Amino acid sequence: MANIITVIRILCSIALLFVSPFSKSFYALYITAGLSDMLDGPVARKTGTTSTFGSKLDSISDIIFVTASLIKLLPILNIEKWLYVWISLIAVIKVINIVSALIMYKRIIFLHTILNKITGLLAFILPLPLPILDLRYSALIVCTVATIAAIQEGHYIRTGNILK
Repeated sequence: MANIITVIRILCSIALLFVSPFSKSFYALYITAGLSDMLDGPVARKTGTTSTFGSKLDSISDIIFVTASLIKLLPILNIEKWLYVWISLIAVIKVINIVSALIMYKRIIFLHTILNKITGLLAFILPLPLPILDLRYSALIVCTVATIAAIQEGHYIRTGNILK
Protein backbone atom coordinates (compact mmCIF):
# COMPACT_ATOMS: atom_id res chain seq x y z
CA MET A 1 0.00 0.00 0.00
CA ALA A 2 2.80 2.45 0.89
CA ASN A 3 4.53 1.90 -2.45
CA ILE A 4 1.23 2.58 -4.23
CA ILE A 5 1.02 5.91 -2.40
CA THR A 6 4.58 6.66 -3.49
CA VAL A 7 3.73 5.80 -7.12
CA ILE A 8 0.81 8.24 -6.88
CA ARG A 9 3.40 10.95 -6.11
CA ILE A 10 5.33 10.01 -9.24
CA LEU A 11 2.18 10.11 -11.39
CA CYS A 12 1.06 13.46 -9.93
CA SER A 13 4.56 14.84 -10.47
CA ILE A 14 4.55 13.86 -14.13
CA ALA A 15 1.03 15.27 -14.54
CA LEU A 16 2.26 18.60 -13.11
CA LEU A 17 4.29 19.03 -16.28
CA PHE A 18 1.07 19.27 -18.31
CA VAL A 19 -0.90 21.86 -16.32
CA SER A 20 -0.55 25.62 -15.88
CA PRO A 21 1.32 26.78 -12.78
CA PHE A 22 -0.93 28.09 -10.00
CA SER A 23 -4.06 26.71 -11.69
CA LYS A 24 -6.57 24.63 -9.73
CA SER A 25 -5.19 21.51 -11.43
CA PHE A 26 -1.64 22.49 -10.47
CA TYR A 27 -2.59 22.96 -6.81
CA ALA A 28 -4.59 19.71 -6.74
CA LEU A 29 -1.72 17.67 -8.19
CA TYR A 30 0.93 19.46 -6.16
CA ILE A 31 -0.91 19.03 -2.86
CA THR A 32 -1.77 15.38 -3.63
CA ALA A 33 1.89 14.68 -4.38
CA GLY A 34 2.98 16.42 -1.19
CA LEU A 35 0.45 14.62 0.97
CA SER A 36 1.50 11.29 -0.51
CA ASP A 37 5.04 12.08 0.58
CA MET A 38 3.80 12.64 4.12
CA LEU A 39 1.70 9.46 4.15
CA ASP A 40 3.78 6.72 2.52
CA GLY A 41 6.32 6.36 5.35
CA PRO A 42 3.80 6.23 8.20
CA VAL A 43 1.63 3.78 6.21
CA ALA A 44 4.64 1.52 5.60
CA ARG A 45 5.59 1.58 9.28
CA LYS A 46 2.01 1.03 10.49
CA THR A 47 1.44 -1.90 8.12
CA GLY A 48 4.89 -3.40 8.75
CA THR A 49 5.79 -3.11 5.05
CA THR A 50 8.91 -0.96 5.26
CA SER A 51 11.58 -2.06 2.82
CA THR A 52 14.81 -0.94 1.20
CA PHE A 53 12.95 -0.83 -2.12
CA GLY A 54 10.25 1.41 -0.64
CA SER A 55 12.82 3.74 0.86
CA LYS A 56 14.65 4.06 -2.46
CA LEU A 57 11.36 4.49 -4.37
CA ASP A 58 10.44 7.27 -1.93
CA SER A 59 13.75 9.07 -2.52
CA ILE A 60 13.42 8.69 -6.30
CA SER A 61 9.84 9.96 -6.23
CA ASP A 62 10.98 12.96 -4.17
CA ILE A 63 13.54 13.78 -6.85
CA ILE A 64 10.90 13.44 -9.59
CA PHE A 65 8.47 15.65 -7.66
CA VAL A 66 11.05 18.37 -7.00
CA THR A 67 12.29 18.26 -10.60
CA ALA A 68 8.79 18.52 -12.08
CA SER A 69 7.92 21.36 -9.70
CA LEU A 70 11.08 23.24 -10.61
CA ILE A 71 10.48 22.73 -14.33
CA LYS A 72 7.06 24.34 -13.94
CA LEU A 73 7.98 27.12 -11.51
CA LEU A 74 11.48 28.29 -12.37
CA PRO A 75 10.54 29.83 -15.73
CA ILE A 76 7.86 32.03 -14.15
CA LEU A 77 9.65 33.09 -10.97
CA ASN A 78 11.87 36.12 -10.66
CA ILE A 79 14.68 34.55 -8.70
CA GLU A 80 17.47 36.87 -7.67
CA LYS A 81 21.12 35.92 -8.18
CA TRP A 82 21.86 35.58 -4.45
CA LEU A 83 19.16 32.93 -4.15
CA TYR A 84 20.58 30.88 -7.04
CA VAL A 85 24.00 31.06 -5.37
CA TRP A 86 22.60 29.93 -2.02
CA ILE A 87 20.62 27.06 -3.55
CA SER A 88 23.74 26.01 -5.48
CA LEU A 89 25.75 26.03 -2.25
CA ILE A 90 23.18 23.78 -0.58
CA ALA A 91 23.32 21.44 -3.60
CA VAL A 92 27.13 21.32 -3.39
CA ILE A 93 26.95 20.39 0.30
CA LYS A 94 24.41 17.65 -0.49
CA VAL A 95 26.63 16.26 -3.29
CA ILE A 96 29.62 16.27 -0.92
CA ASN A 97 27.48 14.33 1.57
CA ILE A 98 26.55 11.75 -1.08
CA VAL A 99 30.18 11.36 -2.17
CA SER A 100 31.33 11.11 1.45
CA ALA A 101 28.81 8.35 2.11
CA LEU A 102 29.90 6.50 -1.02
CA ILE A 103 33.54 6.69 0.01
CA MET A 104 32.98 5.82 3.66
CA TYR A 105 30.14 3.29 3.42
CA LYS A 106 30.21 2.21 -0.24
CA ARG A 107 26.55 3.18 -0.65
CA ILE A 108 24.31 6.18 -1.20
CA ILE A 109 22.76 7.38 2.02
CA PHE A 110 19.78 9.69 2.35
CA LEU A 111 19.32 10.63 5.99
CA HIS A 112 15.77 11.35 7.09
CA THR A 113 16.68 13.67 9.94
CA ILE A 114 14.17 15.96 11.60
CA LEU A 115 15.83 18.97 9.95
CA ASN A 116 15.69 17.31 6.52
CA LYS A 117 11.98 16.60 7.10
CA ILE A 118 11.36 20.21 8.15
CA THR A 119 13.26 21.39 5.07
CA GLY A 120 11.09 19.17 2.90
CA LEU A 121 7.91 20.50 4.49
CA LEU A 122 9.02 24.12 4.09
CA ALA A 123 10.10 23.52 0.49
CA PHE A 124 6.73 21.89 -0.18
CA ILE A 125 4.83 24.83 1.28
CA LEU A 126 7.03 27.44 -0.48
CA PRO A 127 5.21 27.52 -3.87
CA LEU A 128 1.69 27.61 -2.44
CA PRO A 129 1.54 31.33 -1.52
CA LEU A 130 3.86 32.55 -4.30
CA PRO A 131 1.13 34.45 -6.15
CA ILE A 132 0.67 36.66 -3.07
CA LEU A 133 3.95 36.40 -1.08
CA ASP A 134 7.37 37.68 -2.14
CA LEU A 135 9.72 34.75 -2.79
CA ARG A 136 12.67 36.53 -1.17
CA TYR A 137 11.20 36.24 2.32
CA SER A 138 9.94 32.69 2.18
CA ALA A 139 13.10 31.46 0.41
CA LEU A 140 15.26 33.00 3.13
CA ILE A 141 13.60 30.77 5.73
CA VAL A 142 13.71 27.62 3.58
CA CYS A 143 17.35 28.11 2.56
CA THR A 144 18.45 28.76 6.13
CA VAL A 145 16.87 25.54 7.39
CA ALA A 146 18.10 23.60 4.31
CA THR A 147 21.67 24.79 4.86
CA ILE A 148 21.67 23.76 8.51
CA ALA A 149 20.09 20.40 7.59
CA ALA A 150 22.70 19.73 4.89
CA ILE A 151 25.57 20.57 7.24
CA GLN A 152 24.05 18.38 9.96
CA GLU A 153 23.63 15.51 7.49
CA GLY A 154 27.28 15.80 6.47
CA HIS A 155 28.34 15.79 10.11
CA TYR A 156 26.32 12.63 10.77
CA ILE A 157 27.79 10.89 7.74
CA ARG A 158 31.39 11.82 8.53
CA THR A 159 31.11 10.93 12.22
CA GLY A 160 29.41 7.61 11.55
CA ASN A 161 26.21 8.75 13.21
CA ILE A 162 24.04 7.84 10.21
CA LEU A 163 21.09 6.51 12.19
CA LYS A 164 19.78 9.99 13.13
